[in-house]
Amino acid sequence: MDKHKKNPLYKSFGYAFDGIWTVVKKERNMKIHCLAVVVVIAAGCFFKLPLYKWCICFLLFGLILALEMVNTAVEAVVDLVTEEKKPLAKLAKDAAAGAVLIAAIMAVVIACLMFIPEIMEILK
Repeated sequence: MDKHKKNPLYKSFGYAFDGIWTVVKKERNMKIHCLAVVVVIAAGCFFKLPLYKWCICFLLFGLILALEMVNTAVEAVVDLVTEEKKPLAKLAKDAAAGAVLIAAIMAVVIACLMFIPEIMEILK
C-alpha cells in the first residue's frame, strides 16, 4: 500500500476550513480583521459600490485574512521548534507580522481613497 496516498479532496477542504475556523476563534487580530471586513461590506452596501470597487475590497479581504493565517502558522511553527529566545525565531515572527501590517495599512489607504469621496458627496 502506498504510504504517500493523498487524502480525498473533501478531507483537504475540511482541514482547510478547520484551520480557518481555529484561527478565527483563537487569534485576536483575526477577529479584528473579520470585524473590519464586516464594516467595509456594510459601508460598501450603504454607498452602493460599483463592481470594480467590490472586486478590490474582496481581493484585499483575501490578502489580509490569508496573510494573518500565514502569520499564525509561522508563529506556531517557531514556537513548536524553540522556546528559547533566538534572533532567527524573532526575525521569522516579526517579518510575518510585518507582512500583515503592510497589507493592512495599504488596505486602509485604499479604503480611504474609495470611501472618502463617497462620504464627501453625502456631506455636500
